[in-house]
Amino acid sequence: MTGTTGADRTDTARPEHASPLFAADSQFQTFFDDPRWALALIRATVLEAAHPQVGAALVDNSTFVAHPWRRLRNTFLSMRRMFSPDPAEREREAARLNRLHGRMNGSDSRGRAYDAMDRPTRAWVVATLFESAVTMCRLSGQPLDQDTMERMYAEYRGFLAALDGDADELPEDVHDFWRYFERVVENELENTEAARVILYRLFDHLPAPPLLDGAPTLWAAGRAVAGPIIGAVTVASLPEPYRRRAGLPEMPGAQSLMQGAYLATGLARFLPQGWLNAESVIGLLSLSPESDDPRARTVAALRSRMKRASALLRLLTPLGDAPAAGPASPSGTAEGRRSAEEFFRKVLDQTGDGYLDWPDLAAMARELSTRLDLDEPEETRLYDAFAAWWRELQAALDTDGDGRVSADEYAAAVPSLAGPALIRVAEVLFDATDKDGSGAIDADEYRALFRTAFHRDLADTAGAYGRSAFVSDFLSFMSARRTSTPYDPLLADA
Repeated sequence: MTGTTGADRTDTARPEHASPLFAADSQFQTFFDDPRWALALIRATVLEAAHPQVGAALVDNSTFVAHPWRRLRNTFLSMRRMFSPDPAEREREAARLNRLHGRMNGSDSRGRAYDAMDRPTRAWVVATLFESAVTMCRLSGQPLDQDTMERMYAEYRGFLAALDGDADELPEDVHDFWRYFERVVENELENTEAARVILYRLFDHLPAPPLLDGAPTLWAAGRAVAGPIIGAVTVASLPEPYRRRAGLPEMPGAQSLMQGAYLATGLARFLPQGWLNAESVIGLLSLSPESDDPRARTVAALRSRMKRASALLRLLTPLGDAPAAGPASPSGTAEGRRSAEEFFRKVLDQTGDGYLDWPDLAAMARELSTRLDLDEPEETRLYDAFAAWWRELQAALDTDGDGRVSADEYAAAVPSLAGPALIRVAEVLFDATDKDGSGAIDADEYRALFRTAFHRDLADTAGAYGRSAFVSDFLSFMSARRTSTPYDPLLADA
């Protein structure tokens, strides 16, 4: 996208005395650190997933089931950029999102085509965010006044304009918006597979974030309590016509529970300013103890205490067998072999559907591109390398010709994946990481990719991480199924 964006045109159309839509005091920025957003975003995501086009795209392409925390972090970063006061940052992020969505199209289980660039569908996604923000204020006893609601609606139309070049797919007036919203809910939403997964599977099987990794019993105990509550609150908050058409069950007292949840989170307005910061919370949840972030030492100590609490809880109230630790390597380092099944599930099957196909490798390319903040043409070069690797894998492993690789097909072949296409992936990834073209990855470049401190044991005699060492380590991780402290978080972390 070049030139003046839709968001900029929306800004200039406002009266001279009005502040820009994406200023630091915008309504979006006011809500960004509000804990009520957690409930509102879950609700909005269900309404998005209930749209047949969005639901099909999520089922086929999204990593929200297998890697929900990674998806949350990336969505958070994207929203921050799209509502940035800096027009250049908004334009760059809009271009990135359009490239990402342009790669997502196909057919759903009923043979209906979907396209993530479909303009009415993109408008619906933006509509759910606005409507859920209004609803969260109403349910928490702080309904928006008309002026504030109109201001926020203009901001979300500006968001859509930044993506599509204009906001014509959403009504210009907020009064007309409610008729539009009711029409879509009544006539277009369905009880899609993606919506059912979010409501009834995601929270029941939600993997622990990196902060709580290593305390499976403690996490399972909290999830067993919180999961059903979050599901019940979300169902109760959905529009009644959709609940009726989708046949969603509502537990007794769910409306009171939902009202109480929104009211309780709304009490956060009484906390001192700055106590709640969404960016810090998400960063902390995603923080690895191996990171050179100053908070890592505190996180490591917290994880140690959580493991002890988890062990005590397991003794008192066993919730099932905890995952067995992988065998230690002979050297006694953090690296060790893992089974083909574990490698398939944690690394290759990015979408969590039990199969390996192109959306899984596209998700790998998407995550690496996001970490490195790639623009064109580097982003396309990385996608093309992964596409070539997928063709190589499909030719070698798809024995039944169904266009995808099952876990059984993968395990039966016991393949060595270090073919020419995977080597090319490693080389392209190295070039994308080596921003200054020096032929070696320095500490800053290393941190951008791995989000951890530079591992000196990976450096060569010159103290740098060279191409041959990088390619060798990447191939060892991807083909030998060897766990690796720096490489695992690239593709295996939740």
